[in-house]
Parts: sequence; structure tokens; C-alpha cells
Amino acid sequence: MIELWELLSYIVTVIGLPMAIGIFIYEQRKERDNEDEEVYQLLSDAYHDFLKLVLANPDLKLRSQAATPNLTEEQRERMHVIFEMLTSLFERAYLTAYDDHMTEKQTRRWHSWDDFMREWVRRDDYRSLLPWLLQGEDEDFAVYIRRLAEEEAPHHRAT
Repeated sequence: MIELWELLSYIVTVIGLPMAIGIFIYEQRKERDNEDEEVYQLLSDAYHDFLKLVLANPDLKLRSQAATPNLTEEQRERMHVIFEMLTSLFERAYLTAYDDHMTEKQTRRWHSWDDFMREWVRRDDYRSLLPWLLQGEDEDFAVYIRRLAEEEAPHHRAT
């Protein structure tokens, strides 16, 4: 009987323990993926809410790439606040979703944010306000979005 118990303990040690560790690691990865998905969804919802704000201000013509001419002081103030909100959202996305070593899934998610940022830095007045908008923001984020602005400047679009 003792030999049977010893044999069973060896089997548990050799098979059960590695399997338990494997299951634990799998569950941890699954949980991390779920957390990443939740963060992505929250950021995505925040961007959709931002776009609703853009739609609620059609006089600012925020969906065009050219600067909106002849704005009143009140319109200019609204535009600046909207651009501040957008920059804050981009910074939050950068801080929570960007990493130098991303998985394929994380990279796919990040590309959508990179596309959003590129779209907005193509807009003349947003790009011209970046130095002001980036004051006090995370330095790595500021470097990242400045690089995008340089890449998307009008002389780069022609090539």
C-alpha cells in the first residue's frame, strides 16, 4: 500500500504539478488578454464619445484636414478645448495601449490608435497647436505624436 502511495505521489509530482502550473499560466494570459480587451474597448468608447462631440460642433468643421478659417473667439475657444480633450485621449491611449514589445493582437489594436492620431495631425490647425497642447503631457507620448506630425506634414503626403 505504501508503494502505491509513493507511486501516486510521483505521478502527481511529475504530471500533476507541471499541468497545474501550465493551467495557471494559461489562465493568467487569458486574464491579461481580457484586461487588454477591456482597456481597448473603454478607449474606443471614449473616442466614439469624442466623435459625438465633433458632430455636435459642425460649425468648427473638425472633420476636414484644412484649418477652419474665420473663427470667432468663442469658436476658437471651443476648438482649443476639443483639441485638448483629443490630445488627452491620445495620451491615455498611448500610456495604456502602447508598448515597445507588443503582441500581434496588441499591435493590431495600437494601429487603429496610430491611424486616429495620424488623421488628426494632418489637420493644419491641430498640428500647429501641438506645441501648446503637449505642454505638461508625457514626454514619450509627446515625442511619439510629434514624430507622427512630422511624417504626416503636407510635404510628406505628396510623396
